[in-house]
Amino acid sequence: MAGEKGHILWVDDEIEMLKPHIIFLTDRGYKVTPVTNAEDALDLIKETPFDLVLLDEMMSGMDGLTALEEMKTMNPSLPVIMITKSEEEMLMEQAIGSKIDDYLTKPVNPSQILLVCKKIIEGRKITGQSISKDYTNEFNQIVNRMMRPMHWKDWIDIHLKLSEWDVELDAHPDLGLKQTLYDQKRDCNVEFGRYIERSYLDWIHGAEDRPPLSVDIVKDYVLPHVEQGANTLLVILDNLRLDQWMTVESLLREFFKVKRDYYYSILPTATPYSRNAIFAGLFPGDIERLHPDLWSEGGEADDVSRNRYEHQLLEEQMARLMPNFKSSLKYAKVLDIQEAKSVSRKLYEFVDIPVSAIVINFVDILAHTRSSVEVIKEMIPNESAFRSITRSWFEHSPFFQALREIQHKNFRIVITSDHGSIRGLRGAKVIGDRETSTSLRYKYGRNIKANAKNAMIVKDPQTLRLPARGVNTNYLIAKEDYYFVYPTNYHYYLNYYADSFQHGGISLEEMILPIATLEKK
Repeated sequence: MAGEKGHILWVDDEIEMLKPHIIFLTDRGYKVTPVTNAEDALDLIKETPFDLVLLDEMMSGMDGLTALEEMKTMNPSLPVIMITKSEEEMLMEQAIGSKIDDYLTKPVNPSQILLVCKKIIEGRKITGQSISKDYTNEFNQIVNRMMRPMHWKDWIDIHLKLSEWDVELDAHPDLGLKQTLYDQKRDCNVEFGRYIERSYLDWIHGAEDRPPLSVDIVKDYVLPHVEQGANTLLVILDNLRLDQWMTVESLLREFFKVKRDYYYSILPTATPYSRNAIFAGLFPGDIERLHPDLWSEGGEADDVSRNRYEHQLLEEQMARLMPNFKSSLKYAKVLDIQEAKSVSRKLYEFVDIPVSAIVINFVDILAHTRSSVEVIKEMIPNESAFRSITRSWFEHSPFFQALREIQHKNFRIVITSDHGSIRGLRGAKVIGDRETSTSLRYKYGRNIKANAKNAMIVKDPQTLRLPARGVNTNYLIAKEDYYFVYPTNYHYYLNYYADSFQHGGISLEEMILPIATLEKK
């Protein structure tokens, strides 16, 4: 039926000659209103909600470019296609600068007109139908794939595809696929937890076929550049997930060549463990042996300061990897906006020395703040909003501004995260005494207990190369989207911590992380 696909306003002082084109569009379901001058067109736009304007550039009276400016003033979102006899580049640039949506040169044929109308009026619908079909195929492929034996590379590929779909579907919330995707991610995390329980011990005890882990970051991704004589900056964006990185990476690709790899965070996927492992190149149990003051008794509150030796740990690792390396290292940790501005102003100093490192804590701080500040939780109701606000922060950050200013310098930047996060949606009861640690996704203490369905139970910390923390200490590491809650006041704390972004456990979102290398174009 005519008009069901969209209403087009066609403005041309030779409109009579275009009747075959108008009939062609009408037969294909479009309603077309023809006018012979820009003045009448502007009057109609005031009264009628058109879906598209086809606008002739050369007309008697008000010309097309002038009319375009008027149209965009009246309705900035109204799509306009400029049609002209001229092929002058300057005219094209002038029209494009006036925010036209497309540009056609006369003589136009019906197929050209139909294509541009479909693209603008029906493009979202057609794209949505294609996305729904593609996701259904991908969904089935992932299901079939998990029915076969899985390799660590397979899990990276699955997490990458799920993350790509998560980002893609942000632009198409009306398709109703978000819940399906969430359910599939939850199913994948069930299998991933089982896989990690079967494989992780082999990985950390010398298996030849294992993924890159936190302890390998400097050795495998920083050292090769240093050995080639390239000044290298290691940047750790604390608590950044793969899907969040994808939104940031698109900003960086405009200014740098970006090569993306992936690695697995060690367990627990929490800052005192995973980030110290990156800087030390050692597992936490080995760090405890060499630096017992990092794991001194005193409870979970000390975890805030258990990353205070990162500079020292990186220096010692570089000394082990390159005994002849004599240069001093530069290190900074960004915890607030003033530090961000200060470090960014001095970024030239970092890239002018062989090895440097910067830790940026914004995403981690944002995740923690969301749990305690209601207005932040309203701003970040879900993963999609978290991605959006992460991109917005990075795009306007002093650090990104500084990177753009030094993009032409000959150096390498290695950007990664120490761990990701997951929305905790299900509570798991845990039994422990008052000395048990307070983290929600992992716990350590004397003889603490939980259901093995919800947690990986580590009876002997040494088997996982973790700090012993005293006699009879064991660890619990949450799986899937569970978080630990004590039986005392169970329902209160279950609701208090529900739907908060947490880390420390076993999930695709926390463990499989991007590591990107940036070079000048």
